[in-house]
Order: sequence, then C-alpha cells, then structure tokens
Amino acid sequence: MRLCALKVNGLCLTRWWRVAVDLAPVARAVCRNGQSPRGGNVQRLRVDFRTASVHSPAAHRLLQNAQIRRGFHRSAACTVDFRTSYESAFRKSVEEPEEFWSECAQEISWFKPWQKTLEFSNPPFARWFVDGEINVCYNALDRHVENGLGDQIAIIHDSPVTDTKEIITYKEALEKVSRLAAVLVQHGVKKGDRIAIYMPMIPQAIYTMLACARIGAIHSLIFGGFASKELSTRINHAKERVHLTSGHELDWDEEISAAQPHDCVPVSSDHPLYILYTSGTTGLPKGVVRTSGGYAVMLNWTMSKVYGLKPGEVWWAASDLGWVVGHSYICYGPLLHGNTTILYEGKPVGTPDAGAYFRLLAEHGVVSMFTAPTALRAIRQQDFETIHGRSYQFPRFRTLFVAGERCDASTLEWAKQVFRVPVLDHWWQTETGSPISASCVGLGNSLNPPIGQAGKPVPGYKVMILDKNLKEMNPNSLGNIVVKLPLPPGTLATLWGNDKLFKELYFTQYPGYYDTMDAGYMDNNGYLYVMSRVDDVINVAGHRISAGSVEEAIITHQAVTDCAVVALEDSVKGHVPLALCVLRTGVTETFEDLTEEIVKIVRDSIGPVAALRKVIFVPVLPKTRSGKIPRSTLSAVANGKPYQITPTIEDPSVFSEIEAILKQRKISS
Repeated sequence: MRLCALKVNGLCLTRWWRVAVDLAPVARAVCRNGQSPRGGNVQRLRVDFRTASVHSPAAHRLLQNAQIRRGFHRSAACTVDFRTSYESAFRKSVEEPEEFWSECAQEISWFKPWQKTLEFSNPPFARWFVDGEINVCYNALDRHVENGLGDQIAIIHDSPVTDTKEIITYKEALEKVSRLAAVLVQHGVKKGDRIAIYMPMIPQAIYTMLACARIGAIHSLIFGGFASKELSTRINHAKERVHLTSGHELDWDEEISAAQPHDCVPVSSDHPLYILYTSGTTGLPKGVVRTSGGYAVMLNWTMSKVYGLKPGEVWWAASDLGWVVGHSYICYGPLLHGNTTILYEGKPVGTPDAGAYFRLLAEHGVVSMFTAPTALRAIRQQDFETIHGRSYQFPRFRTLFVAGERCDASTLEWAKQVFRVPVLDHWWQTETGSPISASCVGLGNSLNPPIGQAGKPVPGYKVMILDKNLKEMNPNSLGNIVVKLPLPPGTLATLWGNDKLFKELYFTQYPGYYDTMDAGYMDNNGYLYVMSRVDDVINVAGHRISAGSVEEAIITHQAVTDCAVVALEDSVKGHVPLALCVLRTGVTETFEDLTEEIVKIVRDSIGPVAALRKVIFVPVLPKTRSGKIPRSTLSAVANGKPYQITPTIEDPSVFSEIEAILKQRKISS
C-alpha cells in the first residue's frame, strides 16, 4: 500500500492506494478511500442550487455574500412551541410524527425544501425529508458565521497528553474546513467518495469530518486505538472503487494556505454523511450508515430538548471521536446548535491524576457534560474522597449525563455528591445516533428521577417491552426492549453494502419493531430501566435474572468499585450467576467475609431466586474502549469454552489474568 500524505504537525492526511504494505505505519492518519478521478465541477453543482452571483472562491467574498445565501437557506421560523411539556411533545411525536419533525426541521437551513416529510412505503427503510437538499457543514459552521457569531468559540482543544490547549472560533474553523475541502477536491475527492479518517483527538480530525461533509464525501472515522488488521477490515469493507496511482507527500500547512475556500455542496437529505462501524462480536463488519438531513434535525433538537443547552454555552462530551458519541456530540451536535464543544485528549485518571475532569469543568466553564459510568468509577476508585478535584469550582455546571453502560446506584450517588449537580443516566446505541430514552431537561423532565432508570422514551421513540411472543409485558416485568416503526430521524438508514443483514439483524425477531437487543422493563410512571443485553439475561432454574440487577445490588457494598455478573453453567439449575468483583483501594476484609456480605446483599435485594453463591475478586475487568464489559466473553472464560477477544478491548491481557484466577479457584477447567 502506498501513501499520499498531508503532514499535520508531524501527523498525516493520507490517501491509501491498493499496493501491498503493512498498515501499521499509517497510524494517526486520515485515509482517502474511493474513486480517484476528479469529481466533476462541484462549484457548478453549487451554482445550480443558487445563483451565479453567489459564487466566490475567496473566504472574504463568501462572507460578503452571506445575506444572499441566508435569504435562500433559512427556513421559516419554527412553529414548535418550545414551552411544550414532555408529555405533549412525546404524544405528538408518535401520533403525528410527520408534523412534529417537519416543524423541528425548520430550525435547520435547507438548500431546497423537502417535498414529503416521511416516506415509509418499504419497511423497515424510512426516508425522512424526501427530496430536500442540505449540507451539514453549512449548518455547523457557515450559518453561524453569517449570523454574526464568527468570533464565538466553536472548539476548545485540551490535551494533557501533549500539554497543549487551543481555542478555535467558528470563523477560524470555517476558514480551515473550507480550505481543506478545496484541497480534497484538488486531489480528486468528489461527492460520494468514501474517506477513512484515522486520527487522534485533535482539531484536524473535526476539520476533516466537516470538510468531507462540505463536499458530499462520506467519511468513516476509525477509532485511533485500532491496529492494522481492524483498520484494513473497515477500509476494505467501505470501499467500492480504488484508484491505482503513485503517491507523493504534501505539506498540510502549505496545501491549506495555498487553497481557496471551497463552498458547500448541496446533497439530498438521505445522502450518507458517514459510515460508523460498530464494535459487535460477530467478526463481520457492520457499517452503520447515517444520512444527512434527519441526523442534522435530530441532533440540533436534542441539544436543547434533551440536554437543555442554549446556543453559545459550553458542552463537553468526554468520549472519543471514533465512537458514536464523538460523531454526534463532540463534532456535529454542538456545532449544529451553535455551542462550544470541548475536544479532550486525555483520560479521567492518569493525565495527570483523578482531578482532570474537575479541572476542565472549572477552567472552561462547562455547562453540561456527557461521560461513561466507567470513567466515574475510575475516578472513584483512585480518589474516592476527590482530593485532587475538591479545590476546583465550577459554578456554571448544571447537569452531568452518563451513558454507554448501565450506571449503578452507588456510582451515581457518589457522582452527585462530588460534582454537585443532577446526574442523569440515559440510553442509546450506535445504531440510533442519539438518545432513545433520557431525562429531557429541555422538556421539563425531573432532574431527580428514580434510581436505576435511564429516563423516559425520547419523543419519536415509541418504546415497548415485549416477550418472545410479541406480547406486551406488564409494568415492572423484564422483557425485550423494542421500538415501534418507523424509527425517528437520525437513526441508521441501513448497514453499508448489506441491506439484507440490516433487515435480518434488527427487524426479523420482532416484525414491525426495531430490536434493540437489550432487556429491561418500564415502571408505572413510564421510566425505562435497561438492565442488560438480551444475551446477558441469566436463566436460573427457569427464572430470567438480569445480570444488571445483580450487579446493581453488589455494587452497593462499600468495598466494591466495579463488578460483572455472568452465567455459569450448573448441572441442576442450568445456569447460576458468577460475580467478578473489583475492590476499592485499601480494603482489608478477607475474601470470605466479603463474599458472605455480597451474597446476603443480593439475597436481600433480589431474593433467593438469584442463587448467587460464587464471588471471585479480580484486580480489573476487561472493557471496551467505550467502557462496555464483554460479559458473553467472560462467561465463555468462566465455563472453559473457546472465546474470541474483540479488537475494541482496551487491555486483552486482562482475560488471561482472570482465566488464571478462575482456574486457581476451580471455577474454570
């Protein structure tokens, strides 16, 4: 494989060509994948949707023509009454979805109005804002600059890894992105080409995402921790055409400075914005396809209605750009809504200590934040008394949202005390791109919901709990969580190159519904409790026990900082739960005493039906880089069965360590 690279402070913006070579040297790069010949006259395409007088290759002339473009792009004032309560908003979204989302879509600027809000003649495929034309980059940058907000901060890059901080305004981001878009076009990238992005948490990664969106290229941003094998799997799967050519190296700064700003290319509402590969365990690539129009509408709406933010406020999603949270709520969501987004290249602990999150909240005036429970547990384990964080004051901080895995009550209550704000668990998936259930702050939901819930269904999501026979479960009864079709805007349109798998995987088990593959229940007040993946439900002598409910009970023990409950085969009961527990630093009790106490807690909380008898203490649990525990793999380890470690696991050596402990305790053979 030969490289054609643009240097970015020692990194590379890289195009990949099919010539055999090891992929390892291309780490921290952006990779072009698609057809090479220059893609027609993109400027002319733009003129087709505007007037020739709007065109200008220079940045200052683009801004001079702002009034002309704004007159064309801006939709009519939104007619939604944003004082609407959650109940009325949800009811309208499921009873009159076309009217509801049509009104919300008027908050986004369109090159051409849509002719039909929803096309659902070919289930499960839903098309939103049919025949509308849009550009996501225009909505994320240009329109804010044109509206006089160019000097507002768009991105704060904070990197304790490299000891750098950078403040980037909307005007500066637009300048970088529009010139980078021109560079891509000059080197043959055109509308519909796939661009694989492989970069660390630096502003250039966001610039590249937006530059792709600007010219209608489809990006596939790959998590920076993947090794060469996983890179090649995703790259080869996303491409349809590869151009053979020789490579040459280009300097990023020289190319950007020499380029003239490139204007936005209108694309259809259902034009793919990006492909994002999930971290499933099947070993087969699952590329979630996200389309432009519905995604822009949903993200813009959630920033105010779910997260309760006003434009201009500082938002921080403590995740990685390579995950769905990074796509939706580091890059696109906050910029679409006109917020300041924090791009943090660091960890909750170790960069340099457990006070890192507190420093960022105080230093950058964060109003609302999103992180994973595993990050909170890491801080709690290393600095339970928050010695490193207690000196920081963050008066602007209002809400802390958590997602990515179930947040246990102990961690949630601890976080409330140390961060001094409401801590709100919510639930969503790579496939949905935004929350399925949440405490919708902007719609007046309670800031003090019941412990253990993941919010109420977000407007647009008619969530139901079904048994295996498609019968709706009674409140407080564990079942399969599904969503009645059609799915709202912004959800996956299909799987890249595999409509067949898309239908079979998500819509066959429960016809007429999207199968979330999660198990849980709804209480009498409409709160959703997501307990575990369906595969993680343990069948104990005919009783279905949620691994999440057992974990919830165990972690209330003050000595336990993290745990995973998996199914252990049993000759009498079929399966019984096995608890793998991580202890807080400084615990002095014996394992025997701790086991007895934990078993009693589970018995008192769930009942003897849980049948927990086996508790194993381990130094650490294996987790994916997004914080999820691979329970099915741990179950295979515990039962002495062959297992495969997925490439998203942070530290694969943890499995060997746990396997040795289980053998020593004679749990595994």
